[in-house]
Amino acid sequence: MKIAILGAGMIARTMAKTLRGMKQRGEDVELYAVAARDLSRAEAFAREEGFQQAYGSYEEMLRDDQVELVYVATPHSHHAEHMKLCLKYNRPILCEKAFTGNARQAEEVLALAKEKGVFLTEAIWTRYQPARKIINDLIAEGEIGTPRVLTANLGYSMMEKERVFLPELAGGALLDLGVYTLNFASMVFGDDVVRMESSVGMMDTGVDHTENISLYYADGKVAHLMSTAFTNTDRRCVVYGDKGRITVDNCNNPGVIEVYDNSYSGVPVKTIHVPEQITGYEYQVQCCMRDMAEGKLECEEMPHSETLHIMRVMDELRAQWGMVYPFD
Repeated sequence: MKIAILGAGMIARTMAKTLRGMKQRGEDVELYAVAARDLSRAEAFAREEGFQQAYGSYEEMLRDDQVELVYVATPHSHHAEHMKLCLKYNRPILCEKAFTGNARQAEEVLALAKEKGVFLTEAIWTRYQPARKIINDLIAEGEIGTPRVLTANLGYSMMEKERVFLPELAGGALLDLGVYTLNFASMVFGDDVVRMESSVGMMDTGVDHTENISLYYADGKVAHLMSTAFTNTDRRCVVYGDKGRITVDNCNNPGVIEVYDNSYSGVPVKTIHVPEQITGYEYQVQCCMRDMAEGKLECEEMPHSETLHIMRVMDELRAQWGMVYPFD
């Protein structure tokens, strides 16, 4: 599959590394094209990362009929615009999270993709990684009894980044970091939330730097989530059941999953290391290739309904906080 990257920033380079690793393992991927707003930047990226073609405009790349999948790697404030541009040329899309800046944009893009019959999925990498199945299997097998409470936190020191503190770039911790804790809760506890409470710390620019979110579910489960752009945190997730708990070392990219009983011995009864990975992005590419080959228009790991659910939750949280983007 000939894969193109729209955007040439840091996350695009992570995808480039991923594709090289997949190709080296014999997987059917080609590092085909990259587009940036500046041709010299695209050419430098192509040369350094091993891509065949470089384009100085997004539209020029999308006119290339050899492109089979476009990875959208621009700031999430621009995702809706760039996905619509991809759809203009009927190019299948893997779009980096957050999917769009708000739910209205997500609804518009997904409706257009459905109308045109073009494959589209959100690149929220934790949805595709093996850790998701490992955690859910442990719960289904009764390793911790009935799950009752979930906690997850994710924080990085990133206040200096424009995409974090500028509202015009859909800044704030929520769309950049909180999206992961919300997805973790959704993957483990589902979406039947009957009440949502939150508290927030705001920057002078009008976007959030830290938030605490509590989700209350119809069956009595509770999820407590925290994210911050102020400082690095331990990124730890815990699922508590009536017979024990599951700990996950990293909400953003799980590496080690441990099961503890209720003895408080401090020694896990089971330790699982997730499979060795290239970057962790390879799983979403593999799912795209699999489902596109089967003629599907979305990945089962992150269906459009889930993308819309998460976007609507984040819209509701922003409404609670009075946090508005210029394009809302």
